[in-house]
Amino acid sequence: MGVRKRERAEQTKEAKKQIAFAKLNNCPTSPRKMRLVADLVRGEKVERALQILKFNSKDASKSLEKLLLSALANWQAKNEDASIEDAELFVKEIRVDGGSMLKRLRPAPQGRAHRIRKRSNHVTLVLGANNNTQS
Repeated sequence: MGVRKRERAEQTKEAKKQIAFAKLNNCPTSPRKMRLVADLVRGEKVERALQILKFNSKDASKSLEKLLLSALANWQAKNEDASIEDAELFVKEIRVDGGSMLKRLRPAPQGRAHRIRKRSNHVTLVLGANNNTQS
């Protein structure tokens, strides 16, 4: 029983080396606007995803580009001996969740007030590697 457990632990350790993730919490953009940009890079290779984000005119693409570069650096820290080009990294998963809301009041006619919800989001980005062999 102990041998099997040890083998499984080694397999999961190798599998965890193939992925890297980065999180961006409380980004002051609405989740709906961020999802529009996140959908463009989901499943793409890292080089292509960086190009898409760099030349996209939306404001959310700047923060996603920084997040992707951070995930890339995290992968490189895990796999110091491997090169990025050989690994064929791609955006395995990108998830945009709603964050905390700042609630403000805006004056309305006849002494009333409307509530303004300033939304924020949390983004989780996971990179995966296509190759199975380490060189």
